[in-house]
Amino acid sequence: MERDMAGRHIRETEQTADPDSMADLNGKKVLVIGLGKSGTAAAEALKSVGARVCVYDGKEDEKKRQWAEENGFFASFGERPASVEGFDLAVLSPGVPADLDFILQISENDTEVIGELELAYRLGRGKYIAITGTNGKTTTTALTGEIFRASKRRTEVVGNIGVAVVSKALTASEDTFLVTECSSFQLETIKEFHPFVSALLNVTPDHLNRHKTMENYIRAKARIFENQTQSDYFVYNADDEICSKEASSCRATAVPFSRRNLLDFGAFVRDGKIVIADGGSETEICGVEELLIPGSHNLENALAAAAIAWFSGIGAETIAAVLRSFPGVSHRLERCGEKNGVSFVNDSKGTNPDAAIRAVRSFHNIVLIAGGYDKGAEFGEFAGSFDGHVRELVLLGTTAPKIRKAAEDAGFHRIHMVKNMKEAVNLSWSLAEPGDTILLSPACASWDMYEKFEDRGDDFKRCVAEL
Repeated sequence: MERDMAGRHIRETEQTADPDSMADLNGKKVLVIGLGKSGTAAAEALKSVGARVCVYDGKEDEKKRQWAEENGFFASFGERPASVEGFDLAVLSPGVPADLDFILQISENDTEVIGELELAYRLGRGKYIAITGTNGKTTTTALTGEIFRASKRRTEVVGNIGVAVVSKALTASEDTFLVTECSSFQLETIKEFHPFVSALLNVTPDHLNRHKTMENYIRAKARIFENQTQSDYFVYNADDEICSKEASSCRATAVPFSRRNLLDFGAFVRDGKIVIADGGSETEICGVEELLIPGSHNLENALAAAAIAWFSGIGAETIAAVLRSFPGVSHRLERCGEKNGVSFVNDSKGTNPDAAIRAVRSFHNIVLIAGGYDKGAEFGEFAGSFDGHVRELVLLGTTAPKIRKAAEDAGFHRIHMVKNMKEAVNLSWSLAEPGDTILLSPACASWDMYEKFEDRGDDFKRCVAEL
């Protein structure tokens, strides 16, 4: 085994997928279902390895149809594909539920159905670091990617963070690190996907409209370590009961992190310092107060990223330098202005109640803008977090009545209903006092009013700029 500067063992990693499998798809008929970023990237990658590609999307879209024609793809749009027979492989985009009738029919025709993440793993090379969790995935993935880049490793940051995995996998070398944010939707459709480091940050109720039960959601998240072996690492949140329970069934070396308790092995906080214990030795990384990103949840993200990097062979100085300088990611507790002593924070990425609770607990004297698409979540605990933090609540979107009732049941009555973001920002500004924070943390997805959470956050920032 190789040793790094600190004398730690760096385990040799293996990519179990055979890169020569690209030739296996030459001339094969493949159906790509869903034409978002993942689907279009998958179709183009399949074309590059000689597959005969057919594409399908549930919504008619002239630009996508033109793209398909330019690439020579047979395209089908509407309620279901024109045909589901005769395919050698089907590639499912994350936004498409795997239990749709026509997808089940494809499987019944003995056609293998996989997702874009699995396709990327099979077609490409590289060493995968896979990160999942209900909240903190994007921040932890971005932070981990920055640490790897600072260590001079060839690094691609991909996945649910906004870059299709397959778009980078085909050009990756054996020494490329693919730091991959994995959603539960992506993990549902893996089969061989085998990261050498995986991480489970936390698990709280989310996407229950898609997964139906909490058990199904947990099962999807836990698939991240399904194919790992003893030579791999699994980083998990020891303060999270579900994560700890799932760790007990993992074959990889389990590496806990905790912001609450001291650990004999893993990443933890002692005397205000981030510390990593590695088989009998301990190394201080940096002070908690040195982190630029605010909140206890971001301390957890920093602990996870530090553990991932350390057990990948990166030294303490490199990890510390990035932790001290990392400003966070767009739309996640993003400070976007100040006017007359009032601060504005864009947390549009807070798409479930637990994420929004973490944001609320990071500030005091808040005028909170919340509401959006209903994913089947309950908002009682969210409303219960307002005490001592939220002064005024401004609601919009389809969940506004549901959140209002939860707030009133919790004894909170300073509630205002609006129709759109401009009204929300203008009203919040009229309610705010010097020293307040106007916080957009919706606790909901954006799909009732926006195509994606980034559009919602950008709209918030535009409205703030217009004040």
